[in-house]
Amino acid sequence: MLIQEIKEKLASYGDSVSVPELRKLARQIAKENALDFLNANPQDSFYLRMLHAFVIGYAKNDIQVLIPYFEDFIPYVNHWGICDSLCQNFRIARQYPQETWQMLMKYKNSQKEFESRIVSVTLLSHYMTEAYIGQVFPVLDSLYSGDYYAQMGIAWALATAMAKFPDKCIAYLQSGNNHLDHVTYRRTLQKIRESNRVPAEIKQMTKTK
Repeated sequence: MLIQEIKEKLASYGDSVSVPELRKLARQIAKENALDFLNANPQDSFYLRMLHAFVIGYAKNDIQVLIPYFEDFIPYVNHWGICDSLCQNFRIARQYPQETWQMLMKYKNSQKEFESRIVSVTLLSHYMTEAYIGQVFPVLDSLYSGDYYAQMGIAWALATAMAKFPDKCIAYLQSGNNHLDHVTYRRTLQKIRESNRVPAEIKQMTKTK
């Protein structure tokens, strides 16, 4: 499918394109030829960037092919929706956790808002496992949290950890060695209380913090 055809398809949806419509179109693009689209996409609109994020996730290519496309796209991530679509849909990370982890660690010391969020959202999406949880907490602890979406990415990841590994997460949050700033810590407690996956007794504990 040519870029012009894709733009016409997007225009046919009207002023607002829903996420399900974008997912459907991205799957079609990925099935036909994901790399042709990724190489040609001008990314000159919000929806083309959203498509780019989805297609990277849906592409059926080797991990060594897809990681460069993931990294090349990072400078264009300037919206939480684009960030989360890229990270959550990069499910090949579950097949190749070591390769994806090595790529992510290039950005763990970044002072950029969305690079920090890319790390945290990829971790919460694909690394909340017994094999990796011990490494996840130190990374989240070290991430840049000077901007809202970076803070919320860390908070969301920790709330996800609380749902899956409550004992480990409580130990981390109560540790005098964690480096969460006050705002990120409060946002973490908020996300824990909002989560439908965290038991009520744990939520109650956070209300006294």
